Amino acid sequence: MLFIIITELGTMNQITEPVNQLLNGKNFAYLSTLMKDGSPQVTPTWIDIDEDDNSILINTAEGRIKHKNVSRDPRVAISISDQNNPYNMVLIRGRVIEQIKEGADEHTDKLAKKYLGMDKYPYRTPNEKRVILKIKPERVFHQQPPQ
Repeated sequence: MLFIIITELGTMNQITEPVNQLLNGKNFAYLSTLMKDGSPQVTPTWIDIDEDDNSILINTAEGRIKHKNVSRDPRVAISISDQNNPYNMVLIRGRVIEQIKEGADEHTDKLAKKYLGMDKYPYRTPNEKRVILKIKPERVFHQQPPQ
């Protein structure tokens, strides 16, 4: 029988070290945004954390569906599971509080280093404009198997 520990954290300043490790690890995140009709749209994506204020950073290109959705409705949900142990996972609900253009190209290079081991993001297109979605976590649910 598998026992799971579930903890609920209410505010963004309570991101615990195990959650921080999931965010900093080479784990894919699944970002859920809301379409015009209110239906969910989910995108696998790379993820980062701004440890100065515990905000979550997701880099995308302007005009992509997730960018359009959060520009209209900033509410999001994020699911991340540990690539080595999917029972260690976190669910986050929050809001996009800022869209940052300055430094977005360099940030996507940082993520390419983390996820691909490459110094430059290899999938950039000539007309693409990058943007960082800064997300304030409002509810954090962490689930992990007992040690």
